[in-house]
Amino acid sequence: MKQAKTLARCAAALWMVTVVAMSPAADYPQRAVRMVVPTSSGAGADTLARLLAPPLSERLGQSVVVDNRAGAGTIIGTDLVAKAPADGHTLLMGVGTLATAPALVRNVPYDVLRDFAPVIQLASLPFVLVVHPSVPARTLKELIALARARPGELSYASSGSATNPHLSMELFLIMTGTRMLHVPYKGTTPGMLDVLAGRVAAMPLTVLPALPQLRAGRLRALGVTSARRISAAPELPTFAEAGVAGYESAQWYGVLAPAHTPVDIVQRLQRELAALLALPEIRERLLAEGAEPVAGSSQAFAEYIRVELAKWQRVVKSAGITPE
Repeated sequence: MKQAKTLARCAAALWMVTVVAMSPAADYPQRAVRMVVPTSSGAGADTLARLLAPPLSERLGQSVVVDNRAGAGTIIGTDLVAKAPADGHTLLMGVGTLATAPALVRNVPYDVLRDFAPVIQLASLPFVLVVHPSVPARTLKELIALARARPGELSYASSGSATNPHLSMELFLIMTGTRMLHVPYKGTTPGMLDVLAGRVAAMPLTVLPALPQLRAGRLRALGVTSARRISAAPELPTFAEAGVAGYESAQWYGVLAPAHTPVDIVQRLQRELAALLALPEIRERLLAEGAEPVAGSSQAFAEYIRVELAKWQRVVKSAGITPE
């Protein structure tokens, strides 16, 4: 009986070794991993990819090469990964436009839910809604009341039509039943300069450009668009806390693989990237940039993307924005 039990245990151990050896993750990666960034060099997604690539290379035992494929509002690089072999050697540094592009662009050449395997959400970059000090609103509730009293008269700037800041404000207006005049600019800086000069009343800004102006008293902050308060300015209330229950909007970054990438490869990448996000030097760098580290499971990231897709479809339709 003892001998039979010993043989059974040996057989079970041998089976486990065989299963591990047959697992696609057992010898992954076999060559360099390409991290496709669908934006230009120097943009937020590119900065994050280049921050993570060296330590991820060490953990994987193969080079992680950042490949910028900008164009068509991130669609070109995203489509490249959607059509890449599903073996974990081509990854996408996804950005928030992954969820907004299908609502804004006709005939996007990929289906976000069908063609990608979400790996991990890396970071969230919320906006701070700022106003010029001359605006007679010191809280978000007061701004809402002001906008209701003067529908369409108050103006807000954005870094461009159909950008995340623009859509974030449209979501705010829809949820509060208010109207404000949208003034789109070609980038953040021109819009911020006009708000600083008092020519435009308000603007959603990311934390990095907003904080120096807030600390100098040149702008006033009414709230942050994230679900939770941010580390860089914990004194600022969220929109939900300030009176817009359920509001959440932020630029985000995350890694995705082509659909049908083996689950154990996705899980391996999720573990390695989550471990990197926990490193103090990486966490501190993200916080310094105004971003909030997220991590979490692949399943949580997949559900987040699903919610984002549905949300921005509703916002674009309600705001009357015509897809191009």
